[in-house]
Amino acid sequence: MAQFDDGISEAGDDRARDLIHDWNVVETRSSRTKPIEFDDETLRDGLQSPSVVDPPIEKKFEILRLMDRLGIHTANVGLPGAGPRAVEDVTRLCQLIVDEKLSIVPNCAARTHENDIRAVAEISQKIGIPIECCTFIGSSPIRQYTEDWTLERMLEHTRVASDLCIKEGLPQMYVTEDTTRAAPETLKALYTTAIEHGARRACVCDTVGHATPSGVTTLIHFIQKIVSDTGVENVKIDWHGHRDRDLDVANSIAAVEAGADRIHGTAIGIGERCGNTSMDLLLVNLKLMGFIDNDLTLLPEYVRTVSESCEIPLPKNYPVFGSDAFETATGVHAAAVIKAFRKNDTWLANRVYSGVPADEFGLSQKISIGPMSGRSNVVFWLEQHSIEPTEELVSKIFDHAKQADRLLSDTEILQLTR
Repeated sequence: MAQFDDGISEAGDDRARDLIHDWNVVETRSSRTKPIEFDDETLRDGLQSPSVVDPPIEKKFEILRLMDRLGIHTANVGLPGAGPRAVEDVTRLCQLIVDEKLSIVPNCAARTHENDIRAVAEISQKIGIPIECCTFIGSSPIRQYTEDWTLERMLEHTRVASDLCIKEGLPQMYVTEDTTRAAPETLKALYTTAIEHGARRACVCDTVGHATPSGVTTLIHFIQKIVSDTGVENVKIDWHGHRDRDLDVANSIAAVEAGADRIHGTAIGIGERCGNTSMDLLLVNLKLMGFIDNDLTLLPEYVRTVSESCEIPLPKNYPVFGSDAFETATGVHAAAVIKAFRKNDTWLANRVYSGVPADEFGLSQKISIGPMSGRSNVVFWLEQHSIEPTEELVSKIFDHAKQADRLLSDTEILQLTR
């Protein structure tokens, strides 16, 4: 297959300014300078999806290694309070981090119950590393009404859980479930109590995917004021989103722009109901927006590994990583990409008909042949497969494609060449 070399990749930023007018940056919406942290929930929240298969521990090892190589900071490795299997898997995942000297830091979910927190503490002591304890409690009026909870009871659970985390030497992230539908006075009371009793992260949750980007911005600013009013230094804010209204990535970007310190997500957005924020698409967008500079060429492997391990098929039109993302057979579109390749310019080929440069994410453009193709598609395909594009052969394939009701497979085209 012919290879194309972009000899001017170092000048990519200048070319982008010359060839692409980017309306996204006409008005700068964020003055953020602090780094963004990421918490990958694939191995905990992700496995709550009703459709997933809980993968064997060897596959979980593989997924955890990929998270580490992608520069993800923390990983939720389970809820040990759920039972013996959860304890075993969490223990082995934490041991892998130690044995292979991974940079990623483990955390675990825990209800604001003593047994859940002690289960995390026992694993931390056994393995010999700190494990962040993510203690969660419902916070919205609808949840309080359903559970018959009083605010006083919720505050007592919060105090006991936070004090126990301190006693056991566990860093604590305090999580209010359904934060995006909770009353301001309730949130102020809960977060203030948790922080005063030792929590050093306040996690804001869109548990049922209710929020819109403007709502996220307002809420994050409100939580920042609560944190500031406590007078406690170095308390960070997390955002945990769901995709029930398909606003997961947009909401997470809003949280970043509002100043949240760490964003949660799962590979391909797996999770309960419609799922969580898609970690892979979040990383893609934040890289394209200039918020991060991670090497993301391993993202396709991360997506594929989780898809296969959890037996969740990836839709063909899934953004960036679906099989259709960088494939075109449409004559006008394909012709523009082909002309860029003819210039030996992969930078141009990856942008002329794509809002996402495939090569930055370990992928490439694909020109196919179908009923909407032009003759140039056929010529290019043949050249890519080291087959001479004679007029007779091009016409034969072109005419066959025009009669088809779908794209021709490589096998079909090769049969026509014979």
